[in-house]
Amino acid sequence: MATFAQWVEGARPRTLPNAVAPVVAGTGAAAWLGAASWWKALLALLVAVGFIVGVNYANDYSDGIRGTDDVRAGPLRLVGSKVAAPKAVLTAAIIALAVGAVAGLTLAWFSSPWLIPVGAACIAGAWLYTGGSKPYGYLGLGEVAVFVFFGLVAVLGTQYTQALRVDWVGLTLAVATGCLSSAVLVANNLRDIPTDKVSGKITLAVRLGDAKTRVLFQALLVVAVLLTLALMLATPWCAAGLVALPLAVRAAKPVRSGLGGKDLIPVLKSTGLTMLVWAIAVAAALFVG
Repeated sequence: MATFAQWVEGARPRTLPNAVAPVVAGTGAAAWLGAASWWKALLALLVAVGFIVGVNYANDYSDGIRGTDDVRAGPLRLVGSKVAAPKAVLTAAIIALAVGAVAGLTLAWFSSPWLIPVGAACIAGAWLYTGGSKPYGYLGLGEVAVFVFFGLVAVLGTQYTQALRVDWVGLTLAVATGCLSSAVLVANNLRDIPTDKVSGKITLAVRLGDAKTRVLFQALLVVAVLLTLALMLATPWCAAGLVALPLAVRAAKPVRSGLGGKDLIPVLKSTGLTMLVWAIAVAAALFVG
């Protein structure tokens, strides 16, 4: 039976910035429109955290029963390492997704019912990433899904539930957040290229190869920086987002240096921290602006 610490590790806490940062950024975008709502922001945060924990456990379950995680360089997987029963991990995934769904239904009730099918699509995306007969995560589409769900949908959805509209500031934040979120997955899949090839998991990193994947990771960070500069057209205060630049440089260093395997694990933490610090700084700038 897995310990509490192993369940926490299985939830992959290094990915939590992918849930928190979009809500922070979206709330900043709503504040720019003069419509920030703390309780709606908290509900959106519950949706995002519930969904990302759910997708992590679902990924653990689906990869585990396929045998994809039997040999890996990354953090502990519950099913793959046989410290938890597949049924228990599946149950944890369902509970986390259900918590996010209830919070999402509440948000939709107070904003717009058309958000319900959007939430349903998010849950389907969470399961089909590595679940089902043809998981899209095995076809090189994982980064696209992260960009859409934890970038566009999460940021613009947060802004919309509070302001009941979106604008170019929200869209710019959504694209930048999507790039940073995708960079986390790119780093993860770069580390796993050797083992994913063996297990038949054809991620985007496997398709591109090691060298091009490293270029992609750095390009995503550069795009986020450029979009931060574009946000200064809304208010010069958005230059505060550049405070995350040293963290981005630190995240990119192991990738530029050609490191692999377990040496790339810290890149996930550094990239997530970059995204979180950036989102907080830009959101604060939009509140001030």
